[in-house]
Amino acid sequence: MKAFEHMNAGTVEEASAALRGGGASLIAGGTDLLAALKDNLLPDYPRTVVNLKSAPGLAYIREDGGLKIGALTRLADVAASPLVRERWTALAEAAQSIATPHIRNMATIGGNLAQLPRCWYFRKPENRFPCLRKGGAECYALTGDSRYHSAFGGVKTCVTPCAAECPAGTDIPGYLELVRLGDLEGAAKLIMQVNPMPAITGRVCAHFCQQGCNRHNESESVLIGGIERAVGDYLLEHSARFYAPPERETGKSAAIVGSGPSGLAAAYFLRRAGVKVTVYEAKDEPGGMLLYAIPAFRLPKDVVRRFVNALMGMGVEFRSNTRVPVDAAPEELEENYDAVCYTTGAWKRPVLGLAGEELTVFGLDFLAEVGKWMDGKVGAEVVVAGGGNVAMDVAVTAKRLGARKVTLACLEPRGRMPATAEEIARAEEEGVIIMAAWGLSKVVEKDGKVAGLELKRCVSPWDESGAFHPIYDENEKRVVAAENILMAVGQQADLSFLGGKYQLMLTASGLIDVAEDTAMTSRAGVFAGGDATTGPATVIRSVAGGKAAADGMLLYLGVYPAHDAGAAVAPGSAAVVPGSAAVVPCSAATAPGSAATGYRLRFDAAGRQLKQSLRLRAQDVSQRRLDAEDAASPTLQEAAEEARRCLNCGCYAVNPSDAATALVALDAVIVTNTRAVPARDFFTVRQPGSTVLDPGEIITEISVPEPAAGQRSAFIKMAYRKSIDFSVVSCAVAAGGPSPRVCLGAVAPAPWRAEEAERIIAAAGRPMDDELAEAAGEAAVADALPFDDTRFKLQIAKTLVKRALRSLTR
Repeated sequence: MKAFEHMNAGTVEEASAALRGGGASLIAGGTDLLAALKDNLLPDYPRTVVNLKSAPGLAYIREDGGLKIGALTRLADVAASPLVRERWTALAEAAQSIATPHIRNMATIGGNLAQLPRCWYFRKPENRFPCLRKGGAECYALTGDSRYHSAFGGVKTCVTPCAAECPAGTDIPGYLELVRLGDLEGAAKLIMQVNPMPAITGRVCAHFCQQGCNRHNESESVLIGGIERAVGDYLLEHSARFYAPPERETGKSAAIVGSGPSGLAAAYFLRRAGVKVTVYEAKDEPGGMLLYAIPAFRLPKDVVRRFVNALMGMGVEFRSNTRVPVDAAPEELEENYDAVCYTTGAWKRPVLGLAGEELTVFGLDFLAEVGKWMDGKVGAEVVVAGGGNVAMDVAVTAKRLGARKVTLACLEPRGRMPATAEEIARAEEEGVIIMAAWGLSKVVEKDGKVAGLELKRCVSPWDESGAFHPIYDENEKRVVAAENILMAVGQQADLSFLGGKYQLMLTASGLIDVAEDTAMTSRAGVFAGGDATTGPATVIRSVAGGKAAADGMLLYLGVYPAHDAGAAVAPGSAAVVPGSAAVVPCSAATAPGSAATGYRLRFDAAGRQLKQSLRLRAQDVSQRRLDAEDAASPTLQEAAEEARRCLNCGCYAVNPSDAATALVALDAVIVTNTRAVPARDFFTVRQPGSTVLDPGEIITEISVPEPAAGQRSAFIKMAYRKSIDFSVVSCAVAAGGPSPRVCLGAVAPAPWRAEEAERIIAAAGRPMDDELAEAAGEAAVADALPFDDTRFKLQIAKTLVKRALRSLTR
């Protein structure tokens, strides 16, 4: 073991204070903690080990309106107690079954309840498998040997890697599960909690989520964007249902300036909450970048228009051809509306200081006015400057306009270009020549017209600290002939509405400065979101910015949105759709004690074997056009099939405590220094523990109620060795009274209450016999969700339930 400080706590309060200070671990019996320290299981090693055994008054067994056991009572004493063996037999039998006599003489009942999970990946020495329970990215049982893991599904421990990569925080595993189950309405509503335009983002989002998908570790990532797109199309086809006007009006009003993705998202969430929304747009139609800057072969104009029309159906008012401040002064907006939000985007061309720059064309203007470039006006040879998705759109558009040769030059090396791999591949399929690691030197002109672009080798776009600071080799230059040079090397925020007496505080980068928690600007009641606050960003990040602004406005207006599946969600909340695998904070993960919790993770065992991801039906390169989408959306059936490949990442380790199984069956209560928790709610999945204990919270007592008249209990387990081994499956039962209990251990991340088996026993209304015990055994595993590797546990569980119940009649 590594060195650590050792502290003998004089009281529970003293031990609790040391734990709250951080960097400390509690030792009760020590059999689990010392092994964990010796093997260096966890990423963080404690600086201090706090000895609770030095605190008096925590080791006792007494009858006091039920059974009371001090947390430091040794397992050997629990097993040997005549009182426990006679009245609460299941607990005595469970304690007797744990480990070896030597360990039972050291281990305490409190320590047994709070021990780390049983999983051979988790317990591999030197933290060789940094799993989800240790702050890692995956559960290795999902792709490796899982024979001793859960047969009843998993539990969400924290935000999954795919969802963590999504700027909007979309609950990706949750909606994929609903798609897999055929609940498209539920899937659509779950997405709409954070993103009201999945038909758009499913087409143009960079889909960072797919980079985070754990399936790429052993095959191909799930095509999350394709599934999102299919659900989004379904949503637009039933827009009247999903974009219905609010049930109540708040009497509040809001103006939004700009109708790009951020403005449209803000409009949706505000209107959904009952705010009267008016959107001001300078151009002929609402849609911003979505309509004017993204080519139709990636995002059909009709999709954007249908979404805008859906918002109109909700009651959002759009005022096009209205520029702020020309046609509507900012002061007037503040006077006429309860709140104002600026989502004006990044339409402004940056000035690079390049010699001959005035002869080049701004890439966004080129995309927005593509109709003016028909009939060969683009020229035979074109150079595009830039390495992002906009640059790829510009290059492909130029190629489809008839340019014979399109060369794209960017500062970044090939492996670090900001454009997505999909967009780079599209450009190269169509013959675009990519010159990575080349910077701009000067425009070559002849008779006042563009003749080419001189490039110079870029050694690195970044300095040693990682900051953007291009370094060039001035001795290596090259001239690329061109009739037109299209600049797509960045955009600046459009802040043209500012001026005179109307000012907002800006950041050092020249963007609107907003409060991080509310998106409010330096003027009360005035908010901002999207590219105007972040600089050029992805569509989904702009959507997230629009939602953040809407949340801030709702708080400012005193409107707190309802926590239903289709409504906006208050900042920081984690609304849950029943039955979904909702994204929850790590500290709020809930035990899978029954189906009622709504957190039990399901996955498709057969889908896990599907290695290749879905391929979109794409047009042949020779058939691609400017005005038609390159690839068709997946069918709903294809989307459901692809959703089967999702691993629904969570923890599938089983709870290690045999005593826990018995205590749940006996309706015990776990008493800590701060509260009393029913045993069935006490065991959960956290990083890294198996209980709901908060920092500084310590188990002090186990309280078990008096058995009902006629009630008896029993515990039985199957292990490969009589001593030392954890259970493969265990079972605790209590029957003969009005409320029978059947609890399975080592089959789920927490002790599993077999409620259907309990109902069958209670409904029978007769003494236990073989037929009733057999029926209860079958019912106990009816809602299992096993891996192929853990199916064997189900037969063992059925047999143990039957044997435990029949033992009560002997």
